Amino acid sequence: MPHTRRVQTLQRRTVAQRAANPAHRHHEALSEMGDEDLMQQFQMGTVEAFDILVSRYKDPLTNYIYRFLGDMKECEDLLQETFLRVYRNRHSYRRIAKFSTWLYTIAGNLARSEYRKRKRRRLYSIQSVNRDDEEYEVEIPDETFAPDTHTESTFQDHYIQEALKQIPEEFREVVVLRDVQQLAYEEIAEITGLPMGTVKSRINRGRTKLQSLLKDVYTPGQES
Repeated sequence: MPHTRRVQTLQRRTVAQRAANPAHRHHEALSEMGDEDLMQQFQMGTVEAFDILVSRYKDPLTNYIYRFLGDMKECEDLLQETFLRVYRNRHSYRRIAKFSTWLYTIAGNLARSEYRKRKRRRLYSIQSVNRDDEEYEVEIPDETFAPDTHTESTFQDHYIQEALKQIPEEFREVVVLRDVQQLAYEEIAEITGLPMGTVKSRINRGRTKLQSLLKDVYTPGQES
């Protein structure tokens, strides 16, 4: 019992010391700020505000880019490039836009650009094989699903990702933004630069295509 009281006393003392630490109090104050306030702090020179934004959006952006491209290595590269552009272009951000919209616009532009490059590379490889009638080693990206490989949801995640890769880019992006990232229609319209009606139409068509592809994976009552 004396040992337990001693541990509890040390824990209380540690908490009190942290609370009295100005750096800790500053970090706590930053952590409670909204995204737009953090960007303002970052623009004023507080790099710690940028670190907090990175920690907030790293996982959601990873999920978004991976679902779009289906390649974890490319996803990691584009994630780094997205945050690098946020860092470099911080002074171009204006509070009239939500930070998340600005951030997803940067990531979306990079992902779309990479997707088009990959399509051109794939087309060139196919044309080369057909024209010269020779065998070429065509690089196939590793599109296995890396995160949470031992969880029960991995089986379904694999089929969802495979289905996403089979629907056209214009449907895939908006479905991921809406159903995976759970962004509002208005925000998706800003990120993609599409009219609201087009966004809603593409989401509905994308969902229909996904449901058709996944009909054998999910039994009735599984989908919410």
